[in-house]
Amino acid sequence: MDERSRSPRVPSASDPGGRLTRTLLISHDVIGASMAGPGIRYYHLARELAPFVDLRLALLTVDAGPEQTLPAPGQLDGIELTTYRKRDWDSISPAARWADVIILPTDIATEFPQLADLDAALVIDGYDPLLAEWLALFSDLPPAQREHAWFQRMRELHAQYLMGDFYICASERQRLWWLGQLEAAGRLHPETFQADPSLHNLVDIAPYGLREDPPVHAHPVARGVWPGIDPDDKLILWGGGLWPWLDPVTAIRAAARIRERRQDVKLLFPGTRHPNPIMQGMPTQNEAAFAAAEELGLRDSCVFFGDWVPYNRWPSLLLECDVALSLHYDTVETQLAFRSRLFDYIWASLPAVVTKGDATSDLVTRYELGHVVDYEDVGGVADAILALLDEPAGARRANFQTAQVQLTWRSAAEPLIRFCQHPRRAPDRVAGTTDGVPYYHAQLQENRRQLEEAQTRVAELEALVRGYESGKVMRAMQGFDRWRVRLTGGDHG
Repeated sequence: MDERSRSPRVPSASDPGGRLTRTLLISHDVIGASMAGPGIRYYHLARELAPFVDLRLALLTVDAGPEQTLPAPGQLDGIELTTYRKRDWDSISPAARWADVIILPTDIATEFPQLADLDAALVIDGYDPLLAEWLALFSDLPPAQREHAWFQRMRELHAQYLMGDFYICASERQRLWWLGQLEAAGRLHPETFQADPSLHNLVDIAPYGLREDPPVHAHPVARGVWPGIDPDDKLILWGGGLWPWLDPVTAIRAAARIRERRQDVKLLFPGTRHPNPIMQGMPTQNEAAFAAAEELGLRDSCVFFGDWVPYNRWPSLLLECDVALSLHYDTVETQLAFRSRLFDYIWASLPAVVTKGDATSDLVTRYELGHVVDYEDVGGVADAILALLDEPAGARRANFQTAQVQLTWRSAAEPLIRFCQHPRRAPDRVAGTTDGVPYYHAQLQENRRQLEEAQTRVAELEALVRGYESGKVMRAMQGFDRWRVRLTGGDHG
């Protein structure tokens, strides 16, 4: 093995000088009063990393609007903050050049390809299956537009496969997916395998986690506050947004069935508008959900919609609810998804009804935290909700306590902490062999050789054609015929 691939090219926490590794964590989502799943992830990963490295958290500068309070450059829970602008290298270059390790979401690889030219070790966070989501988000485009957009999306995604030194994801399913992507990109290098045959040194699991401090109900959010919701109602919570791969309509039709038996059960969709302004144009299931609630006569009497609940009010809402939902369709996104909102439910000991098929439904089964139902199973969802409402209070307390101990943010962040304390460059990146798939380059060279041969032959044929066109060949044939006559003494037919 080349000695360069054994030794990191960046400092580590174990260096003789004892300097902490300078680590830059780039967030592409809002972090502040209103946060969605990605923002929550980077906020908590930053808190876990901060005691072990010299950390800076880079926040995207956006037009947040008056209802959102974004931290200014300075400090957030003792974490040093900086800001950057989308696709503006000069805005992030100083922090990037300062860092020994840079942790970035996958799409940042496209927005800042200059990161690949730095000496810093690059950690790609691949917990969000972007292509699987993209296929669902843009499936309604006209074919020609969809083909063009897909081609552009693939070009953008390819950058992340080539520039990472270490990849993290949220589940074993995602890890296998990433290994397949990296194999196709030529990144399963022999030297990487020699260093660790399991390839956990290339792709490891750093999922979502739970806060260790329990949620506290600070003030009412829904009960007795939202018109139509009484203090004694039973509340069913749909956490998060209504993205195209999710199935809010089944939840609403299940609420209609429950309504026939109980009038005190209310279904809440508190987050129909993404808090990140950049995400405002993304397709959603909002209109389908509104239409279903209107059709069944449930809107604002049994089914309620809100814009978004600020992060500091979210614990209070979780504790006001009785059952939570996470329902989706049978798509490739489901197979790769890791539903972050389920972790909020576990944190608040809130039993859940979830659709089968994703990695987080496996957690519900493993820890016995609720019921797993089939795709688009209206009756199954209704029955599961009613069964959970009929359980004695605290019936699953021990199950939740076990999950809460085992699924902390500290546990989730361990692979990332280890890497940041002892960063390393991927051997193939150190050797400079990540320009593309090696066997692709070999085939390209062979294609070029064959093309050169073909071009030479074409040049010869073109010269022959020009000879015909100039009459040289015909005159030569006529001269040959005259010599034949002389030699044979005449024309013998």
